[in-house]
Amino acid sequence: MENESSFFAMMSRMKYINRWALMRNSYPENISEHSLEVGMIAHVLALISNKRCGGHLNAERAALIGMYHDCTEIITGDMPTPIKYYNTDTKDAYKNVEQQAAEELLEMLPEYLRDEYESLFFQKEDEEYLWKIVKAADRLSAYIKCVEEEKTGNREFANAKASTYEKLTQMDMPEVRIFLREFGGAYKKTLDELKK
Repeated sequence: MENESSFFAMMSRMKYINRWALMRNSYPENISEHSLEVGMIAHVLALISNKRCGGHLNAERAALIGMYHDCTEIITGDMPTPIKYYNTDTKDAYKNVEQQAAEELLEMLPEYLRDEYESLFFQKEDEEYLWKIVKAADRLSAYIKCVEEEKTGNREFANAKASTYEKLTQMDMPEVRIFLREFGGAYKKTLDELKK
């Protein structure tokens, strides 16, 4: 078909991209699962910001940005963090590749939808804190994965857990502190403990 778009068929391939490729996992996690969790956490972080920290963020927009935040990995694959951030040259090169991948994905959309999705792929000037919220949600999701792996007895994630927690602390965001205080401990519980 001449006008057929492959954008959403490409998005559905997120489920084939596994995260934590260098680590022994108790259970695999793909970027589709991760992105849903990031979207949910970004949404609540924005709500916490609005209700408890005097913010004025669009929580639904935070959720959407979170859902799409890793979709370029459909094209690039999931680059392990130690490699992605090895040095400034590597980090800059990967950012360039991510940008090209985002542009390629946007080109798959019909023209009338591109501007709607472009703002989910590229940060607007007046949304710096909203995107910081999404970055915090991304790190919280990684931290949660480490906690859950540790809960199964897998020590492979011990260093990742410590370094991710340190990065979260360095962000110095009250929303993150509130989330960890009010919701973080529950991730260490069993199903029976959660239901009590």
